[in-house]
Amino acid sequence: MMTMVFDIASLFYLLLFGKVMEAMFSFKINTECKLPPIGYGTYKSVGGDCTAIFREALRQGYRYIDTASFYGNEVEIGTAIKESGLKRTDLLLASKVWKTEMGYDETLRAAEHSLSRLGTDYLDLYLIHWPRPDLQMSEWEKLDRETWRAMERLLDEGVLRAIGVSNFLPHHIENLAVTGNVAPAVNQIEFHPGYPQLETVAYCHTQNILPQAWSPLGRTRVLAHPLIQTLSENYGKTPAQICLNYALMHGVMPLPKASSPERMRENLDAASFSMEAEDVAVLDEMETVGWSGLHPDKERAFTV
Repeated sequence: MMTMVFDIASLFYLLLFGKVMEAMFSFKINTECKLPPIGYGTYKSVGGDCTAIFREALRQGYRYIDTASFYGNEVEIGTAIKESGLKRTDLLLASKVWKTEMGYDETLRAAEHSLSRLGTDYLDLYLIHWPRPDLQMSEWEKLDRETWRAMERLLDEGVLRAIGVSNFLPHHIENLAVTGNVAPAVNQIEFHPGYPQLETVAYCHTQNILPQAWSPLGRTRVLAHPLIQTLSENYGKTPAQICLNYALMHGVMPLPKASSPERMRENLDAASFSMEAEDVAVLDEMETVGWSGLHPDKERAFTV
């Protein structure tokens, strides 16, 4: 079985305007591949000038780009990478197989289509986007295992460098182990102050799975919370940086979105400090705020 090691150590992460930024956090997944402290999320970044935005994210120093077939922006990301002048080996690229693409043969085709749209012959990480296509499906366990079997094949063939899951709770992950030979490298979940899913995070760490955070800013609803505002003042950091650092302090890799160069730089700088344990503990106890209402085993709930 593959192993994952999380270490809080100095990482010479990126070059910004000719300067080396020393980050306090780094991640290593179970392929021994090193991941930067903060990745770039691309959900809902479609149409318009998104290619230019993705190109700017690469220029600002992002080296981990997260997308999915469902996002509808793989072509634009591939174009931005090509126009950036970066070598493919200089960055990490992740995508996901959508609910309607699951199954053994279907996943093989879905991965091929994503590779074609992104203009690459391999993915650094490929995830199952959701564990259940719908709540009425009685044989989701079998479907997940067949999807995982296809991903293990692509991993063996070198088309995928690592495989993982998204929005999986512990019982979904344990289902894969029934027939799987490879443990997930990551589990991407909704994580932010006000909805940290700490039980799932703790489970992932015990199983050597790196948790990643989608919506690490709680769809920006968390930013105005009085506690976040107070910590922002105390640390001299923005509310967004407090939220992102909160993820890092829990050993969770955040994947924030940003369209302006200023916000891109601000998000990257969230890895330049660490909060006190007492402040992290207080954030753990926040009431539910900013939750999307999405849950892998329940109908969509009211958002908060």
